[in-house]
Amino acid sequence: MALQDQSRLQAERGFVLVAVLWMLMALAALATIFSAFLANSARAIAVNDNALQAEALVSAAVELTAYQLSLSGETRPGRGSFQTRLNGGEIVVSFVSETARIDLNNAPRELLAGLMSALGASNDDAHDHADRIVGWRSPAAPGSAVHEDALYRAAGRPSGPRQAPFAHVNELGLVLGLPPALVERALAFVTVFSGSPGVDVVNARPEVIAALPGMTPLMLRQFLGDRGALGNDAQAIAAALGEAKASVSPDKSDAYRMLIRLRLRNGWETASEVVIGLKSEGSPYRVLAWQNGMTPSRDMEL
Repeated sequence: MALQDQSRLQAERGFVLVAVLWMLMALAALATIFSAFLANSARAIAVNDNALQAEALVSAAVELTAYQLSLSGETRPGRGSFQTRLNGGEIVVSFVSETARIDLNNAPRELLAGLMSALGASNDDAHDHADRIVGWRSPAAPGSAVHEDALYRAAGRPSGPRQAPFAHVNELGLVLGLPPALVERALAFVTVFSGSPGVDVVNARPEVIAALPGMTPLMLRQFLGDRGALGNDAQAIAAALGEAKASVSPDKSDAYRMLIRLRLRNGWETASEVVIGLKSEGSPYRVLAWQNGMTPSRDMEL
């Protein structure tokens, strides 16, 4: 009888030992999971903290730029840049008037065709693309020879053109017949904010100037070489452009685009692009577009 009791006691001890070992293993697994959770949470908090700091610094950069431009009044520059430090972070800001870009809602057909051609489209395709862009933004004209919505239906598109102004440059990708690669290249040179049919050639990029009707490769090289010396002399600019002067805008837009590069104290870097409109009612400016989280690089430009 004593032998049976001793065996039962040993069995119970063995069961308890196994149970304790299982509990220890479970606690170890929970500790591992909790450690991983803490590590992931710490990383998430750090990223979140970087994003919050970046948003505050971008807002400060926008305020500083708007303040500078507002102080300049009617003599405000078409382009500029500055660098500053706030809260241990480095801020580099570049800004340029939106008239340095081609306005999808106001540019004439010839200027749009010139841009498509400058970006690689054939002459026939460039004019066809320009027709479709104008058709997208133009109200339907009763009795017209070509009904834009009919072209979209014939192409099997589920929806037709907006037949109203472009709300965003990305709508260019919805225009019938425009290749995605061409649209991707064009986005850096177009806007919906300038409100001008012409272009600020003093501050525009070479691709935009190449799009001017009447521009030739030789004239383009000559103008780009002389542009720094021409300044804002309207007569000298007109003489340098020849026939292409018809597409020049003499006015700066109230809309400005900013490229804001940030480097935080911990070395984290990011960039944002913001478009603002000056002379807003009840405020010195209003935000028209805002894009965060861009990867900064040396070849980024406005």
